Amino acid sequence: MIGTVLASVSDRVDGQTDALDRLVKTATEARQAAFAARSQTDPAKFGEMVGETIEGRIDDSLARMREFGVELGQQTYVTAQVLEKAKEDKWEILNQQRDREAKADRLKRLLPRFGLGAVVLALVLTVTLPRFSAINGDTCAVFGGQWLTASTARYACVHYQD
Repeated sequence: MIGTVLASVSDRVDGQTDALDRLVKTATEARQAAFAARSQTDPAKFGEMVGETIEGRIDDSLARMREFGVELGQQTYVTAQVLEKAKEDKWEILNQQRDREAKADRLKRLLPRFGLGAVVLALVLTVTLPRFSAINGDTCAVFGGQWLTASTARYACVHYQD
């Protein structure tokens, strides 16, 4: 009887051992499945995969956009230079205009003095021109006169009226 009980207990222990082996096997498979699921749902790995996929599809577009950005920057620089040159040209033109206006104002201020000087010069010439024409025969002839020599060694510039 003890042998039967021992055999029965041994069969039960063997059955429990098989059950425990299946349980351990199931737990191991469950653990492996959990690790696999965790690696499949890992945000870093998933983000990396998504990033690689997106980068592969839009890489050309990004490269063209970078080139466009560089060209736009260059054009902006050129435009800024042109605008700066236009600004300098505008100030140069304004300075030239101001200088011309200043010269015109100086001329306006000097014009009365010039006119007065011309009148004074005309009066001085009116007084001195006859004397100048009587200096020698050449100047007398230029002013339409005739150079005459008197017997007393005096010379005279004579203008006859017709």
